[in-house]
This record gives sequence, C-alpha cells and structure tokens, in this order.
Amino acid sequence: MSSTRWTAGDVPDQHGRVAVVTGANTGLGFETAKVLAQRGATVVLAVRDVEKGAAAASRMGGDVSVQRLDLSSLTSVREAAEALRGRHPRIDLLIDNAGVMYTPRQTTQDGFELQFGTNHLGHFAFTGLLLDALLPVEGSRVVVVSSVAHRIRAAIHFDDLQWERSYSKVAAYGQSKLANLLFTYELQRRLAAHPTSTVAVAAHPGVSNTELVRHTPAPVRALMDRVGNVLTQPAAMGALPTLRAATDPAVLGGQYFGPSGAGEARGYPRQVASSDQSHDLAVQRRLWAVSEELTGVVFPV
Repeated sequence: MSSTRWTAGDVPDQHGRVAVVTGANTGLGFETAKVLAQRGATVVLAVRDVEKGAAAASRMGGDVSVQRLDLSSLTSVREAAEALRGRHPRIDLLIDNAGVMYTPRQTTQDGFELQFGTNHLGHFAFTGLLLDALLPVEGSRVVVVSSVAHRIRAAIHFDDLQWERSYSKVAAYGQSKLANLLFTYELQRRLAAHPTSTVAVAAHPGVSNTELVRHTPAPVRALMDRVGNVLTQPAAMGALPTLRAATDPAVLGGQYFGPSGAGEARGYPRQVASSDQSHDLAVQRRLWAVSEELTGVVFPV
C-alpha cells in the first residue's frame, strides 16, 4: 500500500453509499462526515445533541441527516439502531468515532464506567445491532477509531472493568482504546469466517486539536496551547486515517491506520502497527464474551 501523501482528495466517489458516523457534530467526526458528504455519500450524523448535529449538517452540504445516539445509554443505542435500520436497510460504512477522554469517574445510565461504557461498550452494541444492514452490502466496512493511548497504561482489567475499586482516568481511557482494537480484530476474524465481503478496520488520529482534550490536566492543556502547532495537528488532518480506512480501495480487514510522522502524532495516513497486547487472541475473545454479556447484544457473526 502506497505511503505517499494520501489526502481527502484521494477519497473515491461515494455516490450511492450510506455512511453512519458517530460523534460527528464536532472535531474528527465532523471532518470525516463532511468529506464523505462532499464526495457524494448519504451521511448520517449519529450524535447525542441533535441541535448541534443539525447545525453541523447545515455546514456540510450534501445529503446529510441526523440521528440521536447517546452511547452512554443502551436504550438510546437500541432506539438509534432501530431507527437507522428502518430508514437505511443497507449501510456501506459504519464509523465508530465518538468518544470521551480523561473524564472524572462517572458511570453511564447502565452503570458502566463512562469511558469504557461509551468508547467501547456503546460502540460494540451499536455495531452489533446494525451489522445485519452491512453484511449483504458489497465492500461495506466497520471503522473503529482508537488512539495512541491504547499503549499508555492500558490493559483490560477483567477483575474490575468498571474501576469500582480505584480509578485512574488515564488508565481507564487506555483500557477503552485498547478495547476498541481488540474488538476490531475479533470482529474481523469473525467476518472473515462469514460469507460476506464486510471488513473491520481501525484508525487513530494521532494527536489532534479537538474538543476531546477538554478534560486533559490543565498543565498539559497549557503546554498544548503554547506549542500546539508542533505537537498536534488540525482535526481535518486527524480525520485522514479514518477516511483512508473507510474508503481506500486497497484496504484489507484488520488493518490499522494512523499518521506517518514521528510517534504517529501527526502526518499523512499510513498503515501502522498496534501493541502486542491488542493482538492477544485470548483477550479478544474474552472481551467479546464479556461485552455481549454486559450489553445483551449478540452479533450475527
């Protein structure tokens, strides 16, 4: 696969394709959805705040609609998936982009730790409930957005998944982003054993300047304000790995895309490697089983 400067201009024509993007009213999701809409896709912004989603859709142009989705509520996830299946019986792209980062300890409506519950379990359930709409579609893809943080103090704490005994917002975020990759790779393994051309692919945005960093410790935010142009990249650049994972015809299931620069912090997208831990088959399978049990969602593959 070419490592040249892949840009939004390399996104192929998307007319006739339906793309669902979670967390698409700001930041990376907004930039991802905007490019897909500009290239002709029918785009659904799956967002918690529908007013902000409508405002975002109005700035994109093209065929863009809004669906309410609160990933911290399994009830909302089920309602959103049912509504989308009714409106779009076939889906070409599902981009699991939304996320929360470094939040104080909170729980979702279902009692899950907020970062794990939103970033992983919410997307796990949403994907499982929509997958039947992707499986018959030639060339359909699930793209899961992870982070370089999947390497930072990251492990799946099966003995305390919800951080009830103690809480580290950095380690909890790392667990959720590692879970994103474990989920992607296990989903791809299952898809490959199923009679479908649907694939699962992962991406990460490097260090992008978005609202996601609002819970970052104040000294870190202050440093980023001073040297942000050196350490970070704009959201439009951070969205490129996701867009490549979603649209590059050469992409294969189970690949992972991120920026090409030093430390994968910034730069044009290329295929990158994830941690050894993310490829642990036993952990992938155990997390899958636990996720099905916690969400009550059983996948059709």
